Amino acid sequence: LSDRIGRSGLLIASLFVLVAAYGTLALAASIPLFIAGIVLWGLHMGLSQGLLATLIADTAPKHLKGTAFGVFNLITGVVVLFGNVAAGWIWDAHGSGATFLTGAVLSAVTILVAAPMLLRIKRQA
Repeated sequence: LSDRIGRSGLLIASLFVLVAAYGTLALAASIPLFIAGIVLWGLHMGLSQGLLATLIADTAPKHLKGTAFGVFNLITGVVVLFGNVAAGWIWDAHGSGATFLTGAVLSAVTILVAAPMLLRIKRQA
């Protein structure tokens, strides 16, 4: 799929799937809808995680690849920690629907911010 729509396109597509996953989970009032949200979330992970590793491997200088992966994983861990604390606070204060709705909105904002940059990079390559 990355060969067909490009890495930037695939990353953007994975963000759209994430918005759909969060939206589905925010509105899930039944087990089948909840499972659909989980499936969409898994699809997002499948589309994005290997791609992010590939992007790091492709852009890091050969002698700094290990450092690049280490820094990426450190930053990812810190961001996930803060994100989970914020999600827990929202969940406690406003419920599960608000937590997933917040995730959908933040993911949509990410698309609006990242897509132009990713597409610009794609055109330059």
